[in-house]
Amino acid sequence: MLMYIQDIIDQIAAMALEKGASDLPFDTAVPGLSCLHVKKLTAIQAILYQPSLCLILQGAKETHMGDHRQFLSAGQAVIVSHMVPVVSQVVLASPSEPYVAVVLELDLALVRSLIDGVPQKGLSAEAQTVSAAPVDAALLDAMGRLFLLHNKPEERAVMAPLIKKEIHFRLLMAAHGGSLRALLDRSSHASRIASAIERIKRDFAQTLSVTNLAEVAGMSTSSFHVRFKAVTAKTPLQFQKDMRLMEAQRLLNAGGHNVSAAAFEVGYESPTQFSREYARKFGVSPKADRLAVPAP
Repeated sequence: MLMYIQDIIDQIAAMALEKGASDLPFDTAVPGLSCLHVKKLTAIQAILYQPSLCLILQGAKETHMGDHRQFLSAGQAVIVSHMVPVVSQVVLASPSEPYVAVVLELDLALVRSLIDGVPQKGLSAEAQTVSAAPVDAALLDAMGRLFLLHNKPEERAVMAPLIKKEIHFRLLMAAHGGSLRALLDRSSHASRIASAIERIKRDFAQTLSVTNLAEVAGMSTSSFHVRFKAVTAKTPLQFQKDMRLMEAQRLLNAGGHNVSAAAFEVGYESPTQFSREYARKFGVSPKADRLAVPAP
């Protein structure tokens, strides 16, 4: 099994070199499957985790979600059930032994389609939004088979959907898959908060009220506020602000927007307020961030 993992690590390293990936996620030929190959320790970064499975093959990273800190290392399968803003940093990596991970986007519709195959008793539906546990052999084997389809185009179209279904089922059955199991019940708090998160994701540049978001979730305003923070470690409006600022950072790093244009596009009416909140979030002004982007 160790030789099998090392073969995958070597293939990811070769793909990173071929794609010119510089410590950034890069896609494989398998839809929804990406890789990370990081050769050095990274600065602390604010990022949005999407519902996903991250299988860490080598190295380690640290994440903070609110006051909760997690050390995530090689051999762990990390399940993310909801889109959440986190602070993340690679803390174990070097040119000779990079941080290497494989990330699969989770399909929540596929998760819910498997409800009939998941036992209704004996499995807890309570878990953290970002939960980690040692990967078992069956899940590791399935993720390996999915990754190896990147160089098998004749098999990929048929086999990838089947293997993804297997992986989703295995995550639902995993001891730390409670946050995904909670999504099987559309009336659960987890599902209702997921609906509100989707609304924020779609309309983050618009003015949103907590009352309106609570209505989307089908909850009272007070209950919604408490449940939302329990899932995301943010209030709804803090969550929206994080989405705005991270999208603005993406626009500035892409090089096509000046500071004012980025501020207005993500929903700010005052560039001054935007610059102040951006600097508080990222530790650098948006102007300095934009100037740091190499000219095309």
